[in-house]
Amino acid sequence: MDTTRTIYKLPIHEHPLFFSAQFVSVPCDGCHVKGNKYGCYKCSEASCNCWFHKECAEAPPEINHHPSHPEHPLFLTNHSPSRDDTPCEACGQKILSPCYTCLTCEFKVDLICGIKPLPSAIEYPVSHDHPLALFKKREEDKGPCEVCKESIGGPFYSCLECNNIFFHVDCVHLSKEVNLPCHSTHPLKIITPESLIDDDAERKCHVCVIQPENMLYYCSLCNFTLCLGCTKLPPPLVVDHTNTHTHPLRLFSSKIAFACNVCGVLGYDNMLYLCLKCDFLVHINCVGLPQVININRHDHRISFTHHLGHGRAHCGVCRQSVKQYYGAYACSICPNYAVHSQCAVDLTVWDGLELEGIPDISEDIAPFKVLGDNLICHFSHRGHNLLLVKDYVTVRDYYEWFRCDACICPIEFGPFYICRICPFFLHAKCANLPTKKKLVFDPTPYKLEYLGVYLYCNLCKMISCGFVYISQGFIKNYHYVDIHCGSISEPFVHNGHFHPLFFVTTKKDRHCNACKRVPDGYMLTCGACGFYLCLYCATLPEKIWHMSDEHPLILYYGEKANGKNWCEVCEMELDPSIWFFTCYEDCEVALHVQCALGDFSRLKPNWRFINKERIYKVVFNNHSSRPLCSNCHDRCKVPHILKEDDEQKNGYICSMSCLKGLE
Repeated sequence: MDTTRTIYKLPIHEHPLFFSAQFVSVPCDGCHVKGNKYGCYKCSEASCNCWFHKECAEAPPEINHHPSHPEHPLFLTNHSPSRDDTPCEACGQKILSPCYTCLTCEFKVDLICGIKPLPSAIEYPVSHDHPLALFKKREEDKGPCEVCKESIGGPFYSCLECNNIFFHVDCVHLSKEVNLPCHSTHPLKIITPESLIDDDAERKCHVCVIQPENMLYYCSLCNFTLCLGCTKLPPPLVVDHTNTHTHPLRLFSSKIAFACNVCGVLGYDNMLYLCLKCDFLVHINCVGLPQVININRHDHRISFTHHLGHGRAHCGVCRQSVKQYYGAYACSICPNYAVHSQCAVDLTVWDGLELEGIPDISEDIAPFKVLGDNLICHFSHRGHNLLLVKDYVTVRDYYEWFRCDACICPIEFGPFYICRICPFFLHAKCANLPTKKKLVFDPTPYKLEYLGVYLYCNLCKMISCGFVYISQGFIKNYHYVDIHCGSISEPFVHNGHFHPLFFVTTKKDRHCNACKRVPDGYMLTCGACGFYLCLYCATLPEKIWHMSDEHPLILYYGEKANGKNWCEVCEMELDPSIWFFTCYEDCEVALHVQCALGDFSRLKPNWRFINKERIYKVVFNNHSSRPLCSNCHDRCKVPHILKEDDEQKNGYICSMSCLKGLE
């Protein structure tokens, strides 16, 4: 097989496509059928992440004399179900994009019915002894499909001679027994999973390793199982892919213990490919791995190598050891960086693009243009130029008022940038934040934006009106990331722990050592001593000023706290194992983190926003008498609160939970 990466512009998709030799099990974006597939087309745009079966991607742009509509030609078009719920004229099922459309009379059929029209009758079906006729829909539920035993909601085939015999259009070509090249020794019989009464019976498909729910094909002599999807699209007997191996690889379907030469994983596998000329064994899913890729854990491209060699000890994704004698991905710029093969091509890490043969062109991600000595034009404030102030130390009275418009933290000292026309400030380090950055929360880069509205960070759950990194990809769980979380890079060094920290996904048994809570999404861990840190605690300021003390307060990490401490704000006892703020000068002043900061510490003072048709303004809670919260009716304790910008109502909000609880 020619492994040169070629880009194709095919009519089925708006973006160019390239052919991939990988085995994938995601649904095809043409026919929307899921199944393990070898050799597919992949979209060349990272933010799209579309895969197509080869036959779907190569669907013709025009079909003439279609059996369902011979009078006019049908054209391959996109379809919007939200605007038109017209069913397929051939099979009666809901049409999904893309589909074939008659531009003369609005006749539509889905992609499969276009390229593989359903016959109105099957004279010699493999699944039944009598001829079968096609019916577009059923007036009532008369029984399940004879093959897969699932209910039938769309078109179906039925026997006119037998009562209550029905078949899905996809199942009608499946017989009760099949002979497949991937298991040529015995026929496979279709059975229900409940029929496997032996505890040792293999319930997972040997190809895709998914356990079928309704029906499966099974060989009782060999304990061999296939799901219906892999029966329809079985793996090829021979794979010739020179980037994987120099010789053709042959399918081997007996369960053996082996170490994959591509990924290095040792274990038992039911199906693999092997080279008959040399000692080379490979998982099905490791065939056709991309040669050059980008991942969200590293700034440079990484390339696949069959032998990693010495000097690279740990994987840049999972932090586990990488074996030098097997395949892995390595960086040509960073000599010590390597990633396990399977870690690198995980679609939460890799953007899905094969970059072999594509020039590595550096992108301009500079956030500003230099106009002169100490003068810049920043993307977030294009109307005015910004001047660099190098020598500056704030006084206590102005500490809360001079805040960086990017991170919303107070500006204590220089250097920082200032607008000479309007109150706009940027820390020098915030002004240099790149406009595009790789973050571990999405395989595609994030874009830095300043929208001028308040947004919730999907990681630390804080509300902010500053700069935000916005996902350009398809993982929407972490769409908005404020620059506090977006500035964390691996390895992350924090004064609260003596080991470097790395990102891991959250699990129910992982609680943050700083606040004892179990967060959603991601945490940081050292991997050596069971220390975990949520992103809220990881981005806490290490020093603050508070009206309860004339000295600055520092973040105390609680390892050696003795005796009892009481919060100066809420007057409740402090848990010494949970981080808190305490006086720098040993005045014995201590505050809970929440009491010291509150929920609105990342909103600028006097900043206004609308919530549930009410206008609020961020104000200081620094008067001698604390106002009552309009929702919980307690005294507002935190330093920044919301005031309803209405002289008649004049209500206050103390927290995000109270803001959400308003009717």
